[in-house]
Amino acid sequence: MSSPPLTITFLGTGTSSGVPMIACGCYVCTSSDKKDKRLRSSILVQSPKTTIVVDTTPDFRYQMLRAQVKKLDAVLFTHPHKDHIAGLDDIRAFNYLQQQSMQVYANQMTIDGLMREFAYAFADKKYPGIPEIDLNTITEEPFYIGDIPVTPIMVWHLKMPVYGFRFGPFTYITDANRIEDGEKEKIAGSQVIVLNTLRKEPHISHFSLSEAIELADELAIPDAYFTHISHQLGRHNEIEKELPSGRHLAYDGLILNL
Repeated sequence: MSSPPLTITFLGTGTSSGVPMIACGCYVCTSSDKKDKRLRSSILVQSPKTTIVVDTTPDFRYQMLRAQVKKLDAVLFTHPHKDHIAGLDDIRAFNYLQQQSMQVYANQMTIDGLMREFAYAFADKKYPGIPEIDLNTITEEPFYIGDIPVTPIMVWHLKMPVYGFRFGPFTYITDANRIEDGEKEKIAGSQVIVLNTLRKEPHISHFSLSEAIELADELAIPDAYFTHISHQLGRHNEIEKELPSGRHLAYDGLILNL
């Protein structure tokens, strides 16, 4: 699938509690470094013609304001956990300004979750001003959103199937701790990969730092960025110094051009 030039903006790089975490006084949560301030994980994918958000976190409104997003063509969801869907209501601003429904892409499990969490948006009798959403069910087949190619990659978040996505030379995977060989083949050849990296210690449903590095090396991806980071990982500037060449911690506001 051919890909136009892409700009990737990291809207958030934190885990479900964000960093700093509420009421925590640890040395990471009290850091003054801007790179240790992490909203919930999401990215903006932009071509010259099309703008996509992957996941609408509880911080979605602020993320859109901070990144000065004036146009949004679609929302693409990885899975229905609250820290990835909770901000969907705030697409109402784009409905109003663009005078059209928002195109939402997700697998059936996630669509079912959206319809439960935002039942009012899908009711037969709709209250004025609710989000206007067009649901598009995706499978593992590649497709386009505007001019941006999207290849779904099915990964495992313990026992939950979660979608990662490849956009041309760029692959984004969050909330995973296992990827089957057939899905790894879809990632092969990427120039950049993003992987969730919760902490150094093993976790039941997320990659640890060493596991994420090992996976990026196994797939021979030149550049890897780690996201969905908890305060347990450590301060950004300390961990960054420990990483091998081509491996980096992502941070809120980081922009990649591909």
